[in-house]
Formats: sequence, C-alpha cells, structure tokens
Amino acid sequence: MDSQAELAQQFTQARDHLRAVAFRMLGSAHEADDAVQEVWLRASRAYAGDVISISGWLTTIAGRVCLDMLRSRRRRGEEFTDMGTLAELGPEARSQDAANPEDEAMLIESVGLAMLVVLDELGPAERVAFVLHDLFGVPYSEIGEIVERSPATAMKLASRARHRVRGTARVPAADLARQRKVVAAFLAASRAGDLHALLTILAPDVIRRADDTVLRAGTEAVLHGARRVAEDAVFYSALAQSAHPGLVNGTAGVLIAPRGRLFAVIELTIEDDLIAAIDIIGDPARLSEVRVDCLPLS
Repeated sequence: MDSQAELAQQFTQARDHLRAVAFRMLGSAHEADDAVQEVWLRASRAYAGDVISISGWLTTIAGRVCLDMLRSRRRRGEEFTDMGTLAELGPEARSQDAANPEDEAMLIESVGLAMLVVLDELGPAERVAFVLHDLFGVPYSEIGEIVERSPATAMKLASRARHRVRGTARVPAADLARQRKVVAAFLAASRAGDLHALLTILAPDVIRRADDTVLRAGTEAVLHGARRVAEDAVFYSALAQSAHPGLVNGTAGVLIAPRGRLFAVIELTIEDDLIAAIDIIGDPARLSEVRVDCLPLS
C-alpha cells in the first residue's frame, strides 16, 4: 500500500473523531465539516509516510485548522449569533442555517449546550487548549506547538478555560441546589407550554423585564403578575427548547442559545422556591457584560 493510500485509509477511520474535535472547538457542524476537509488537504500535502501515529498527527492538524478558523472569526469581529429578534423566534421557530439541523442538535446534546456557550466566550487559544487536553487527552507539549506557546502556558490556558466550564457559584451549595430545581421546573413548564405548571412556580406578584432587542412586536418591556408572565412564557415554548440551565452572574439562571449560539440569558430572582423576578438580557452591550458559566455538577 503506498503512502497516500495508507493516509486515506487512516483518515477515513479517523473522520468521526476529527469531526468531534472540530465541532467542540468551533461549535458548528457546518464549520466542523469544513475543518475536516481542510485537515485532509493539509495532511495529503504533507504526508510522507514517516508519521508514527497518523491519528494523533491528524488531531494535531485539526487543532491548527480550528485555531486558524477561530482567530479568523475573531479578526472579522464576527457576531456568530445572528438570530434576529424574539419576534422571529416564536412557535414557528426552526433551524434554518444548518445543512442538517437534526445532526447538529445531536452534536450539541453530546457536548452540552451550556459548555458550548461558555467555550464560545473563551479566547481561541484557551478553547483549543481545553478541548484538546480535557476532552481528547492531547498532551500539553503537543498543544503548546499548536498554539505556539510553551507547554506550561498551554497548561495555564486550559486551566483558565476549565475554571469557566466548571463554574463558580456565588451562593452556598444548598441554595444553589434549590435554585437548580426551580430553574429545571421553569424550563420544563416553558418547553411544554404548560400554563398551570408555570403558575405554580411563579410568585403571584412576579415581574418580568426584558430588553427591547428580545421583545416581539407589541410586547411590553415590563410585565406584572403570574398569569401575564406565564402566558408570555407559553408563547416562547418553541424557543425554550434551545434553553439550558447555567450560571448567570454566579446564580442559577437560563441560557437561551439556539443552535448553540448565545442569544440571551435569563436572570431569575428566586424567593421561597418561587420565581419573584425574571430579567431577560439580550441587548449585545449588556449581554457582553454578563458572566456566564456552566452549573457545577450536582
């Protein structure tokens, strides 16, 4: 078997692995497919039959390709979340920009929506270092070469990312556990469009505030009372399918991230196991100031 045939065989066997690596770094099934194709192009040009571990070598190339793509995205100042307004994301909301929405949904589920959101806020080198080391076991010595840093610096990059992914709550563990239960109940009722269930977890005098950028036409920025707030939540039951628990400024809240891209966050004020206030933040300037982390494992 000649060297190119051997490489093609090894590449075919490693394709799913390479796509998984690329998706976790890029957060997009479409871009992951582009990255895998670029890995093949670079590998086929460079391979001379003297690689000890072709799979490991291909993973290293994937890391470099994804790092280039992440840096390019940042240089362009790309706003990767181009979701319009909540008015466009009502009950009829559907994924329109993915070639295979079901496939992308499965990939998002495999990683965890909250993790993707947090990873999306990391710098390119941090994201690459964390994904390669913590999720795929690549040594820091190899990661250092990919990100053009020393192994010690690569370790620090991954450590900073790991801290964000693990999440740091600013409330006691017992309080956070109660908050998680309320958030889970709120999300379940919202996704089901269950008005009665929503009314059982909303305080009678609950207040809902929302940025203008995330309001459908004709909706008030401030709503008072459990029934009005619950009816508003029911309208967005389809969008709630893209919501996930997360830490918002250190307390349990909700991340709204269609197709894994952060669109808005919901800060919840919880008193006596009822939701007393809901603040929906979607204005880009305000959203950029929100601290988003994964919820610590229960």
